[in-house]
Amino acid sequence: MNPAKALGEQLVKLQRLAQPYFLPLEEGRTGGGSFLLLLAALLAIVVGLTLVLLTGAVALSGALIPKLQGRFLPGVPQQVASLWASPIGWVLMALMAAGVFCFWLYRGQLRQGRWVPWVLLGVIALLILVINGINVGISFVARNVDNSLVAYDRDGFWKTVAIYAFCLMLALPIRALQAYLIPRLGLLWREWLSSRLLGRYLSNRAYYELNPNDESSEEIDNPDQRISQDTASFTSTSLSVSVEILSALLTFVSFVLVLWSINSKLALLLLVYAVTGTTLIVFASRRLVALNYQQLKLEADFRYGLVHIRDNAESIAFYRGEAQEGKEAQRRLGGAISNYNRLIVWEALISVIQRSYDYFSRFLPWLVIAPIYFAKQVDFGVFGQASIAFSQVLFSVSYIVNNVDRLAAFSASISRLEGFQSKIDSLAGGHALMDPAPATAGAFEVRQSSSDAIVLRHVDLVPPRTGRHLIRDLNLTIGPGDRLLVVGPSGCGKTSFLRLVSGLWPPAAGQVERPSVGELMFIPQKPYMLLGSLREQLCYPQSPDKFSDDQLRHVLEQVRLPDLVRRYPDLDIKQDWPRLLSLGEQQRLGFARLLLNSPRFVVLDEATSALDVATEQALYGMLVDLGMGFVSVGHRPTLRDYHDIVLELDGTGAWRLMPSSSYQFGR
Repeated sequence: MNPAKALGEQLVKLQRLAQPYFLPLEEGRTGGGSFLLLLAALLAIVVGLTLVLLTGAVALSGALIPKLQGRFLPGVPQQVASLWASPIGWVLMALMAAGVFCFWLYRGQLRQGRWVPWVLLGVIALLILVINGINVGISFVARNVDNSLVAYDRDGFWKTVAIYAFCLMLALPIRALQAYLIPRLGLLWREWLSSRLLGRYLSNRAYYELNPNDESSEEIDNPDQRISQDTASFTSTSLSVSVEILSALLTFVSFVLVLWSINSKLALLLLVYAVTGTTLIVFASRRLVALNYQQLKLEADFRYGLVHIRDNAESIAFYRGEAQEGKEAQRRLGGAISNYNRLIVWEALISVIQRSYDYFSRFLPWLVIAPIYFAKQVDFGVFGQASIAFSQVLFSVSYIVNNVDRLAAFSASISRLEGFQSKIDSLAGGHALMDPAPATAGAFEVRQSSSDAIVLRHVDLVPPRTGRHLIRDLNLTIGPGDRLLVVGPSGCGKTSFLRLVSGLWPPAAGQVERPSVGELMFIPQKPYMLLGSLREQLCYPQSPDKFSDDQLRHVLEQVRLPDLVRRYPDLDIKQDWPRLLSLGEQQRLGFARLLLNSPRFVVLDEATSALDVATEQALYGMLVDLGMGFVSVGHRPTLRDYHDIVLELDGTGAWRLMPSSSYQFGR
């Protein structure tokens, strides 16, 4: 791909990720004109405010400590006065007023706390500007120190050292404040972005639609890493890179003027050298972006494999599957190691170029300054000042050269995170970029047809990403109190049918109506055990505050878990429930959750497979007594007694309905 085009695409991705926190993206537009306008307005305000503060500080020091002002701020009052005497000062004030006006125009879009990051950005930019001014002053201090030493001027030397100490006293607290504000802003940004991505991830079941663990597919891999690790890396790196680029620009402007005042040839030589080196390093580092992107994916895959072993430790131990699991983990590790080997080679090559670039730059000032010094056109202190100014300007224009590996990793993280954002935005509704705030709990609802029954009209069932027709032209109505048993050979589509009824899968053709949210509940064969207390397990997905302790204990006894009440009298205790409870106990806990939620319809996918027949009969009997309508998948003949209708599937698309009394298991 053309480098300019690739850079343009990456900047668009960066804008889609970064801008919404500071300013909502405009619907139907991809340009960042408004955002760039506000950035320019912010810089105008900061520069104007810096001049105002400097003028105030000079006036105050002149009134309170006039003697010390002349000692520690030599020439500064005169420079400030000359700025106000020329049009520059008033132009800066006009630009500051225009910047304030721009923010006033966009005040409607800077609600919901969006003004906070702009204020923090402004303070950070102000601190950078002040630090840069102090650094310029230090270059003149260094020049005076050298001249004082050469001239054996003891008084002048100690006076200059005192000025340097004063500069340090000013710079250190400013540096400390800057070091706090940048990560603080990054933390606020990460909180917003992570919450926003999490909201989109959980909207319209985007987390279910994604296929994160299929390494052969092109779906988004490892969404957990992208929401947690990639957002933290992106926000912190974005801010640090932005601050460093702004600092580099200010450093360049300030010190190139110093260099130009010493010798114009030196300034021009520096620019040619920096442009040549930057071009070379950019060309050599293009491969790093792809390698860093692949490394992030492979590391995440390896970590997921280790988490998978931890989550399934007992099953692996029963199977004695350590060798197979180790082989798979080694395969994932091998991929990461192999890619990292290639990454090392390219980083070493670029490191050689960087070192050469740095070494050759050290004696360039000598080549230019030495002839004019020997001609007695400049004093000795110019050597020190020119070296400082040259190194500062070279560092600023060589930002890409010095940070190429970091920028390559940053570019890879932008692609991963923006790709994830685009995918979940499309699954969540398509207009997420324009939303003014992160998604809230209300965005997690799934649209359901408002119906008093489960109704299927001419429905075809085809599992996603397959072309296999499991059911063709099914017409079925399950009213309140109706009980349907779904049967058929293994692989015929029984669980797929339950997913269709529950709204997890859309029909390939036809129409499905189902009750509103909260009136239909799904109980899988292995109930979901969340990370939380026993109280939260029972009440899920409702608020734990909705039920009293007595209600919870009573429902545990109803589902034949009285021992659980005795073992854990404190319902707020948190345990590793999937490991601690047997599958039978988890299934009974799922029924307790069902009784507390009291939906009108329930879908049961072999929800009693780990229970004895007597317990199964007791649980189904409770559902019948409560008048719930339910759809079940099961293989035990005893289930027939608790259902009115049987839906038999054969896996080829054919089906038939019959009364449960006429259906014979095992025929």
